[in-house]
Amino acid sequence: MKKIIQYTIIILFSFTFSLFLFEIYLNLNNTKVDYNEIKKIYKQTTGKDYDDRTKIEVYKELIKKDKNLVVNVYPSLHIEAKKNKDLFLPLSGISNSKTLDCNENGYFTIFKSDRYGFNNPDVEWNSSKIEYLLVGDSFTHGACVNRPNDIGSVLRNLSNKTVINIGYGGNGPLLEYATLKEYMPQNVKNIIWIYVENNDLINLGAEIKNNILIKYLDDDTFTQDLINKQVQIDKFNRNVMMSHFLDDEIRILKKDSKLKYKILKFIRLDKTKNKFKSIFSKKKDNKLNYNKFKLVLNKANELAKINNSKLYFVYLPSIERFKNQKYHDDLEKIEQIVNGLGIKFININKEVFEKEDDKLSFFPFKTRQHYTVKGYDKVAETIYRITR
Repeated sequence: MKKIIQYTIIILFSFTFSLFLFEIYLNLNNTKVDYNEIKKIYKQTTGKDYDDRTKIEVYKELIKKDKNLVVNVYPSLHIEAKKNKDLFLPLSGISNSKTLDCNENGYFTIFKSDRYGFNNPDVEWNSSKIEYLLVGDSFTHGACVNRPNDIGSVLRNLSNKTVINIGYGGNGPLLEYATLKEYMPQNVKNIIWIYVENNDLINLGAEIKNNILIKYLDDDTFTQDLINKQVQIDKFNRNVMMSHFLDDEIRILKKDSKLKYKILKFIRLDKTKNKFKSIFSKKKDNKLNYNKFKLVLNKANELAKINNSKLYFVYLPSIERFKNQKYHDDLEKIEQIVNGLGIKFININKEVFEKEDDKLSFFPFKTRQHYTVKGYDKVAETIYRITR
């Protein structure tokens, strides 16, 4: 019995020790990006210094000049926080405000939100005819570039017609369909559904568990009438902004707290848990979510037909594809689903990336997740060429 206890202790110690060694490896492996080199490249290219401040530091500086400045609040933040009894789920940001977003290109981006909290010139909503309505996640929203370099703005300039962008960071297919139902204007000619290969199905897995979002899928008549609740949405999102973004980042910025936060993450084996979670859950989640994805997209296609609009599906490749990293290579499966529903499929990997020798040049410093100005521009040009 004594030997069994000893062996058990040895095994447990060895296992725990191995886990922490793996956590150390993941932390060290996560620092491969040479930020000094990035700053040097940015300086040489633009003549400006790379902005390495945190978002809260930028916010605290800019709020002195503009008291109405806000930090971007993503609808996906509300999903897991909602309880069964809740009857309200915002699908947009804070309206009519300068909105601080993200930094992947060396500078923090700021956009002036429209009357519903999306990234558009507000005047676009006054048009009686909409040439393009964009639906998607952060790539569609225009993450980490300023107007007029996002997809919507480029399409607006190319077509010289009205373009409305209702995409938002963190959105998956069900959030996108719900947003389409709530905010789709009359007289839309083309609906552009933009899909990102490495996260959309994962996002859908969380979305179908939300009691409010699932109603959009189960009940064609369901609506929150969000277009008439912007005052409530703004108030809700401002509270989330203060609690989720500002309080948390202020805490992390404090020297002692920052160190404690890093130590706590290490003790909790955060990176190790996330790694194993991604290995064991992604394939299963994808298989489960394909059917739901097909159902969501079919609902969107039916909505387009009812409104006499043409639905296009745009498939965006992720940076992992070109860095030989693990990613969801669901291109063939997604294309099969889209074609089966009679929706026009636009493969950006084929139309843009395969024609470029240096494919990583479409990503900031060849390391960041979203596209560069050049990348967004190529996507918009391709959409315009195929849909005109």
